[in-house]
Amino acid sequence: MNTSETIKALRKQWGKKLFILGHYYQQDEVLQHVDVTGDSLELSRRAAAEREAERIVFCGVHFMAESAGILSSPHQAIYMPDIHAGCPMADMAPLREVQQVWKELQAVATSWVPIVYVNSSAAVKAFCGEHGGSTCTSSNAVKVFQWVLGQGKRILFIPDEHLGANTARDLGLPDEAVAVYDPGKKWGGVGVDGITRAQVLVWKGYCHVHTFAVDDITSARQRYPGAKIIVHPETPAAAARLADEHGSTSQIIRYVAAAPAGTTVVIGTEFHLVDRLARQHRGRLTIVPLRQSVCRNMILTTEAKLLALLEQWPEEQIVRVSEPLRVNARKALTRMLEVK
Repeated sequence: MNTSETIKALRKQWGKKLFILGHYYQQDEVLQHVDVTGDSLELSRRAAAEREAERIVFCGVHFMAESAGILSSPHQAIYMPDIHAGCPMADMAPLREVQQVWKELQAVATSWVPIVYVNSSAAVKAFCGEHGGSTCTSSNAVKVFQWVLGQGKRILFIPDEHLGANTARDLGLPDEAVAVYDPGKKWGGVGVDGITRAQVLVWKGYCHVHTFAVDDITSARQRYPGAKIIVHPETPAAAARLADEHGSTSQIIRYVAAAPAGTTVVIGTEFHLVDRLARQHRGRLTIVPLRQSVCRNMILTTEAKLLALLEQWPEEQIVRVSEPLRVNARKALTRMLEVK
């Protein structure tokens, strides 16, 4: 049997004791073998709901598998086909820096609530849960922000400045109510007055996959007159404002599905998803990438590595979260899943 057939045979042997999750940015050779494909919010929900499986395989990056582990039951083990598939943006907010920034903010005011993007470590999620905050994804950031602002509180958003700024703008907050906090500078580079004025402080972090620029948008307008442009909200605000829409991975997929036949849609997100959508809608839509941008950590997972995992189940490919971290991180993730 070839690789694909062997994986299918092994999955059949395991039955419902095995559950495989795959993020949209994975390659097609991997996604053909998963039980559920989705963005981080959908996969978090499915991980929380899955109770029959003894082994859960996460085809994605490390913070996603950690989230699945935090939400899973004690009898379940979470595995990754490549344990080294990480997230550079998550690494931009190490716990020690988050703790120091929090201490600085508390010296100015105590009305802050930490909101942490799911693209973060379990340790930072646990800090957030311990201090009354919530996680969020690009799909539900608006609702989570509303949950905090509706309490008359202010937001420290970690670690993606662009998702934070775009979400604040979606809620109608003026630019002067949002400040970028650089943990490498005294008082974040905004000073005590800037901290005092801000309703939302966004951590200085970014996703390299979505660092589309104003020039990318203007160039696409020239190349594809009349096209619709949609970008992921991790895109810098200056560029996102020039696009027709911005939305999470799932929202991008829905936007494409609803586009009238004959439309040209330019998409600013990870290339494997754009390429898949172009093939799925060929003949009805013209779909092109704003710029070919690949998440190199996502593509570390391959069909061959998935097969090796299912054949050997090595201990070192289990994603483990210590119990103290798990308890507090689960609070943050559960708050997110409960926000309506």
